[in-house]
Amino acid sequence: MKKAIFTQEAPVAIGPYSQAIEVNGMIYTSGQLPINPTTGEMSKDVEEQTEQSLKNVFAILKEAGIDSSKVIKTTVFIKDMNDFPRINKVYERFFTESYPARSCVEVARLPKDALVEIEVVAVK
Repeated sequence: MKKAIFTQEAPVAIGPYSQAIEVNGMIYTSGQLPINPTTGEMSKDVEEQTEQSLKNVFAILKEAGIDSSKVIKTTVFIKDMNDFPRINKVYERFFTESYPARSCVEVARLPKDALVEIEVVAVK
């Protein structure tokens, strides 16, 4: 059975999709832009954007009743691969050993001209 997950602690979807879906004990988040859910604003700094994207992801996971230890896979979309070290610096503060599997992809453009977007897969 498929269940949509929603929290006010993360930005509302900017299109026809859910913040996350739970199915068969797995949580799949949509890509989280670095939008502050309270202000609707987005920093121009890639490290601050990475932190906000991860805060948004973890707010959704909290709503699902789990934490970062349950994340098994992340996908990080970035505007500029030159920002990879700065993104990693922030990313490593949010995860502990053993780290989830991860893909990182440079993309031509992200919604709202964000510099980073992050999605995760977690197990309940």
